[in-house]
Amino acid sequence: MMLDIPDLLTPEQLRQCRAALERADWQDGRQTAGQMAASAKANQQLSQDDPLTQQLGDFILAQLGQNPRFIATALPLKVMPPRFNRYADGGTYGNHIDSAIFSVPGTPHRIRADLSATLFFSDPDEYDGGELVVESSFGSQRAKPPAASSTS
Repeated sequence: MMLDIPDLLTPEQLRQCRAALERADWQDGRQTAGQMAASAKANQQLSQDDPLTQQLGDFILAQLGQNPRFIATALPLKVMPPRFNRYADGGTYGNHIDSAIFSVPGTPHRIRADLSATLFFSDPDEYDGGELVVESSFGSQRAKPPAASSTS
């Protein structure tokens, strides 16, 4: 199931996040891809050790924690810090299966992730392609919502 959470961020919050991300130190996204996903992943990602990742991640988690729709639907016990990705210069992330087991940054703990969410920082008319596509036994679901919206 896909759930849209419109306007997770205000226009000013979105502007501030985008400005920070424009100055970010982007790295090859394959560094965090699992063995099977690495061949499908051609994007850029912020390092989990980057202070901006921590700062923006804490902010996004706070916004999700205040969102009644997210809380009621996800019923989260624990939420992993977000990862920040971008697709520049024709970058893609082809068909893959997300890893369900994640290491908790800065700890020896690992947890199972049963839900994924994508927060869009760009409006659909700002880029070509880029739909979030989820394949399941029920068929394909596609999402390309406006900036500041999340799809879970």
